[in-house]
Amino acid sequence: MKLSFSLLVSLAALLSSGAPAMASTGEKPNIIYILADDWGLGDVKTYGGDRCKIDTPHMDRLAEKGMKFTDAHSSSSVCTPTRYSILTGRYNWRSRLKSGVIWGFSPALIESGRETVASLLKKNGYTTIMIGKWHLGMNFPTTDGKEVDEKGKNTDWKGQIKNGPTAVGFDKYLGISASLDMPPYIWIENDRFVGECTTQKSFHPTRQGPAHSDFEAIDVLPTLTERTVATITEQAKSGKPFFIYMPLNSPHSPIVPSKPFQGKSSLGAYGDFVMETDWAVGQVVEAVERAGIADKTLIIVTADNGCSNMPLKMNAVKNPARFKFLMGEKSPEDPETHYPSDIYRGHKADIYEGGHRVPFIARWDGQVKAGSISNDPVCLVDLFATCAEIVGAKPDDSTAEDSVSILPTLLGTATKPVREAVVHHSIDGSFAIRQGKWKLALCPGSGGWSHPSPPSGKKKAALQEPIKDWVQLFDLEIDPAETKNLASKHPEIVSSLTALVQKYIDAGRSTPGAPQKNNGETFLYPQWIPKGRQKI
Repeated sequence: MKLSFSLLVSLAALLSSGAPAMASTGEKPNIIYILADDWGLGDVKTYGGDRCKIDTPHMDRLAEKGMKFTDAHSSSSVCTPTRYSILTGRYNWRSRLKSGVIWGFSPALIESGRETVASLLKKNGYTTIMIGKWHLGMNFPTTDGKEVDEKGKNTDWKGQIKNGPTAVGFDKYLGISASLDMPPYIWIENDRFVGECTTQKSFHPTRQGPAHSDFEAIDVLPTLTERTVATITEQAKSGKPFFIYMPLNSPHSPIVPSKPFQGKSSLGAYGDFVMETDWAVGQVVEAVERAGIADKTLIIVTADNGCSNMPLKMNAVKNPARFKFLMGEKSPEDPETHYPSDIYRGHKADIYEGGHRVPFIARWDGQVKAGSISNDPVCLVDLFATCAEIVGAKPDDSTAEDSVSILPTLLGTATKPVREAVVHHSIDGSFAIRQGKWKLALCPGSGGWSHPSPPSGKKKAALQEPIKDWVQLFDLEIDPAETKNLASKHPEIVSSLTALVQKYIDAGRSTPGAPQKNNGETFLYPQWIPKGRQKI
């Protein structure tokens, strides 16, 4: 009788905890994480609705089969820092990189010995594979034993690369070192270059650099997709759980839709490239379905930041007047215009919502309810803690300092938002914090590329007096387009949210645990703010 009663108690506890069914069998799900590059919320039909003039049937179907998050955020509004946060579970501004991005020949950003999602899962029995854009720095071999030249002139193309993906937990890697408009233009497999750079090419007006003679930008997305599909088929037969991290090169510039997609969209080349990105997602999902592992696989598709303004600069939009970003205006109503950030203000690089509010859809048949929607704020930094909970691992205090598990949200067992707050970061290092309906931006403008952008040059040098309205407070419930600064009306909220950011910075973490150290000095306010108004 004692044994039976114990079994009943254990079963009741399991059911009431909301633990996934796989916990009762000990089976670990496969995890596929697809990260698009510069994909705006409004570029996906299931989010933008009639405001979206691009067809994205595969993303729409994914939402029908899984959970759509309406309030998901990248940790930064640009590439490199977001990728750091995804893999480490740590806010990007804690690293040595306090603003901007790194380049194709830059050294490794992830600190030596730091745990990553890949190393965590590898220790828990997963085969870990990365296919795509790295953009977190590598230490390239050189012909003279010195650090690699910023233009790669002393690169040893036959040597071994150090501190890349295979050094932080990935068993296998195929991809490119950084964005597709940054040299070197050559494939990297595991820790070796695939061939040698024997010529010069440029996929950006000012970034010519070393290139493999056969490497072409237009081939990258189809190749990444083909390799991922083949990998899924292969891994499904192995019976061992696998993690695939697939950071795409699209729809980031260069905007290079392959031939089958050219002319597909009424919007122009950018629309074509978005449609090809959607196709790539569909190919991966179909591979999972064909392999019969949809009930054993968690698929997450998201983006590293919002849509860039580069499609306009590159003349990749047929009618620029009908491709509009909101700049402190009311929500869009023009039925003929495409809004890449949907109803939100700004775009890539900005502290405004258009910079970091991103599409985020998760599918896991039998676990995540089909057609469900979550309106709770989450952040891409949360992948680490989510994976840890799935496999039953407990990271130590010096790991994943800012990651919160969204597994309860995915399984429908969460009774409240899983996060206390979300911290945002722009390209110039400006901060914002979101808690509930309130968002406080600790800068007087966009912190990025849209108006009002941070001053530079003579304008920056001329700043002597304290800036009026140098912080911005928005009520996102009634003003999602961030048109009205309420900072002067609610000084108590400004004060409490500022104190919360400072607490997170000082503690070296935003989750419970022992205090940790940040890498280098962290400034709460932009450094162009007059002295005395910038440093914590």
